[in-house]
Amino acid sequence: MSLVTRFAPSPTGPLHLGHAFSALTADALARSGGGVMLLRFEDIDTARCRPRFESQIFDDLRWLGLSWPEPVMHQSTRRAAYDAALARLQALGVTYRCTCTRGDIRAALAAPQEGAPMIGPDGPVYPGTCRHRGHADPGAAIRLDMVQAIARVGPLSFQETGPDRAGLHQVSPDWLIQHVGDVVLARRDIGTSYHLAVTVDDAAQGITLVTRGLDLFDATPVHRVLQCLLDLPEPAYHHHRLIRDEAGKRLAKRDDARALSKYRAEGATPADIRRLVGL
Repeated sequence: MSLVTRFAPSPTGPLHLGHAFSALTADALARSGGGVMLLRFEDIDTARCRPRFESQIFDDLRWLGLSWPEPVMHQSTRRAAYDAALARLQALGVTYRCTCTRGDIRAALAAPQEGAPMIGPDGPVYPGTCRHRGHADPGAAIRLDMVQAIARVGPLSFQETGPDRAGLHQVSPDWLIQHVGDVVLARRDIGTSYHLAVTVDDAAQGITLVTRGLDLFDATPVHRVLQCLLDLPEPAYHHHRLIRDEAGKRLAKRDDARALSKYRAEGATPADIRRLVGL
């Protein structure tokens, strides 16, 4: 089977050097494996996504010399697939509705008996306030009951091909419960979440190698849990290094000074961008 990987930006701002490195890395992995890089727009947060950013992403990637098969997948068109996955998870008894706001969670975690809050891939680990509610409130968010999920899937692992962490990584059930907890699978405003959407879509696109930044390494065990619960194929993973500024801080969408469009306007070439990101 040939290698299939993807570059999956969110059109909520311009591409910066970190995005360029990720896209170029995915393309290089696809070429070296005799495969293909797909493009996917992770645009589930429609309130923040803009058509002009999507157009600019297309333009910047083509300027870098990248290409991909058409049509391009848009997560904003995939709600039925996410609803079907949520229904299957509910039938398995591994989800519940949550009405907690961020303020509620902060207050619960600030209680003296809780100690210092544990920080997971989504921030402070949810304390399980609504775990007893079941699905009583149809307008609330949906969380994964990690204890019940782990009981169903058993031992987990994932194959990493990244240069610093290559090999088979075992996933500790205790680590998932204590350091990840009951992650959100569907926000009440958009009907899904990053964890659910990316897992369902990687399977739908036949992705065999998930290429993404090292900042998402701790999210991978969550996705392995969902793959097992939903009987989805298991890809390998390549978590690449992050591009940082002079202070060592990871680049973000707000770093417009490092937007590819600005480098282009100043006369940079694709070769200049490759040199700037260490390729």
